[in-house]
Amino acid sequence: MRIGLVSDIHGNRVALEAVLEEMATVDKLLCAGDVVGYNPWPAACVDELRERDVPTVMGNHDAAVVEGDASGFNRMARAGVEHASEQLDDGQLAWLESLPTERLACDDRVKVVHGHPDDPTRYTRYTRPSEFSPRLLDEEDVLVLGHTHVQSVEQYAEGIVVNPGSVGQPRDGDPRAGYAVVDLEAMTVDTYRVEYDLEAVQNAVADAGLPDRIGHRLARGK
Repeated sequence: MRIGLVSDIHGNRVALEAVLEEMATVDKLLCAGDVVGYNPWPAACVDELRERDVPTVMGNHDAAVVEGDASGFNRMARAGVEHASEQLDDGQLAWLESLPTERLACDDRVKVVHGHPDDPTRYTRYTRPSEFSPRLLDEEDVLVLGHTHVQSVEQYAEGIVVNPGSVGQPRDGDPRAGYAVVDLEAMTVDTYRVEYDLEAVQNAVADAGLPDRIGHRLARGK
């Protein structure tokens, strides 16, 4: 069984469309949260996942929109949350609100969370061995997490921990949209990067009245 993994779409419809177009046929698609925030198309990104019935967990930006509280965010992130709150209709908001903080999929072999398994808002980085380790794994074979916007894979005897990277706002110095595919039979992970029309997104950011920095950082992958 081949599982496609996406995370941190952050309202970037152009990047999401590029990823979905390039991704080879998979048996299931899973999303590790933060469908909205930052970029101009939160409604389109929500609708794409809803229409495809993609099992998704709630990210911290998704939660901020649902709760109507972005007080802990910086100006750029807060602007994205406010924009999403204005753009989403009742049905789209209800879908966001329905998202759990973790999901089991594929006969409980795959667990999906947004941040750390114990805390959705906690960053778990592969550069911190004390956190990114087999101790993160429970009964599942594969743990999928997002939040850092950094693509990474660690394979242990106990299983695999994978962050597919960010579709809509990578932060590892590579501006291309990131995703991953897990083969549950072979227990392997392939990571991918996809180019998309950055200029179109930057123009849309400006047209939406969002902070210029949102568009500028996309080109730097930061």
